[in-house]
Amino acid sequence: MEKEFKEIRITDNFYQSSSFFPMPLTLIGTLNEDGSGTSFGAYSLVFPYYIAGKDYYAMVLECRNTSNTAKGILRHGKCTINFLPFSKSNFEQHVLMGFPGDTPEEKMKQLTKFTPIESTSSKNNPNESFPKILKEACQVFECTWVKELDNAQDDKVLEEYNPPYHNFNGITSKFGAHFILKIDHILLKEQYYDAIINGITRKNFCPLPTNWGYRDSKDFWCSDYVKPISVGIPNREVDLSSIKYAATRLNTDIEFTDDALKMLVKVPRPFLKLVLQGCVDKAKEEGWKVIDVNEMKIINDKRSKEKGKSK
Repeated sequence: MEKEFKEIRITDNFYQSSSFFPMPLTLIGTLNEDGSGTSFGAYSLVFPYYIAGKDYYAMVLECRNTSNTAKGILRHGKCTINFLPFSKSNFEQHVLMGFPGDTPEEKMKQLTKFTPIESTSSKNNPNESFPKILKEACQVFECTWVKELDNAQDDKVLEEYNPPYHNFNGITSKFGAHFILKIDHILLKEQYYDAIINGITRKNFCPLPTNWGYRDSKDFWCSDYVKPISVGIPNREVDLSSIKYAATRLNTDIEFTDDALKMLVKVPRPFLKLVLQGCVDKAKEEGWKVIDVNEMKIINDKRSKEKGKSK
């Protein structure tokens, strides 16, 4: 017999103390105080933030405002988010790097299983200091803190933080900080780059673990990697007349042929206007007056240039 629901009290750190919440498991690299070295800390409260419609893409990081990571971002405004493949050995290293209170020097002495190397940002800007990345990572996000958001540009490293606090960026509470991190580079190991460009399968999926947070006073819980399953997207088609109507409402001199519009019948209705506008923007960029099948193929293959490079 199926059990009934029971309401649980919501407490601090509810995602790990009052619920089960799947999260990524990452090591975040930040520059130490004088900018001469990199310190790595284990974090899971890091999620996509700006994903479309902005001038840039961004992550949000939630952390303790007195942590080495928070101090590094407040001082230097840069970090790397390193995603490591699952293994029990790698998980043990994450746990070791997640212990609060260790100095950056102490943390680096404990980093024995991973190898810090120069980042893309560092190679592109040799006269500036950037946090290093980890050679063994599956993927890395190189990021810059967008400190002007929520007027957080004047936040400094302090021993204790008092009100007023920001709402969503910088120092957000007596104990907490949020950082909106602009993604400067996404780096993928070659086999996972090829998987995204040429097609994902169960065999080439990136083997990342799932972190379940601290569940009690003695254990840090993580799920090992299991090959994912896939379920096909529902095969629903929008009526061609609806697509033509949406296209005419764009108020543009760019014309779509019926054959081109037929290639959009599987676009979900809520996204149709956005997709059509993207086609128009591309046409203006290329100087097209008419979008036919060939032009639509160019638009649809947003990774065509990358595919050419990967061959």
